[in-house]
Amino acid sequence: MSNEFLWVEKYRPLKIADTVLPDTLKQTFQKIVDGGEVPNMLFTGTAGLGKTTVARAICNELDLDYIVINGSENGNIDTLRGKIKQFASTVSLQGGTKVVILDEADYLNPQSTQPALRAFIEEFSNNCRFILTCNFKNRIIEPLHSRCGVYEFGFASKAQATACAGLFMKRAEDILNTENVTYDKSTLANLIMKHMPDWRRVLNELQRYGIATGHIDGNILSNLADSNYDDLFYYLKQKDFKKMRKWTADNIDTDASAIFRAIYDRMADKVTPQSIPQIVLILADYQYKNAFVADHELNVVACLTEVMANVEFV
Repeated sequence: MSNEFLWVEKYRPLKIADTVLPDTLKQTFQKIVDGGEVPNMLFTGTAGLGKTTVARAICNELDLDYIVINGSENGNIDTLRGKIKQFASTVSLQGGTKVVILDEADYLNPQSTQPALRAFIEEFSNNCRFILTCNFKNRIIEPLHSRCGVYEFGFASKAQATACAGLFMKRAEDILNTENVTYDKSTLANLIMKHMPDWRRVLNELQRYGIATGHIDGNILSNLADSNYDDLFYYLKQKDFKKMRKWTADNIDTDASAIFRAIYDRMADKVTPQSIPQIVLILADYQYKNAFVADHELNVVACLTEVMANVEFV
């Protein structure tokens, strides 16, 4: 058993066969493993679907040298160039192709870093492949799309989603049994359906609540909602734009108007009394705009940025 503390790492699938994916996508990746050759690939889809897990599983099954670089943390062009060049310019000790897994590639600057990445893909094509993951493929420049096979992580039908939720239910039950956490099956099912297909988020919430109480019961859903917004208020207070933006991306599956309402309901003991009128006016303004904006995520981020800049927190 792994010594990892985090369940998302401790129980991360090491083989494609163990991943929770729609059958067609799973079969496609299994064929890549069976063929033994890794192409340049772009994995796109919302958070927690298994994009990084699949990339690692392919490399593990083929026994390939690989590194994982996070684009949101190491997006500086010089840092990226140094890490990739140092890794890709040497021959693999295993004798096979080396792989650079570039997580959150949509955070890379489309005017500078992404064009440079295009050059890296060409320069090191003899012995290195690139697997890019992103939440928003429209933020990846077209030259990178054309150099990679694009794989959509998502569900084409409700039946596919339900089948994967059932598979993950079994996985979650096995994990909770292994960790000696008791659980109510209906609550577990409701939690999975609430956050699906963000499997990572489900595991993180199960671990947080399971360690605290030793039991998954009917209180978890309301408690998780409160703690989730506690995180958001903390990011706003710290003026941590990057984490606030990521929180928004992870939660935008919730109706944007519901996010505004949840902030309104929880703000009383989070902001100073003199700031309450200001935050109410900001929320009302963006709630109104929500009815006709084209990009709801951008509207929520704009709202939270204005709150961050103009509201005092306790």
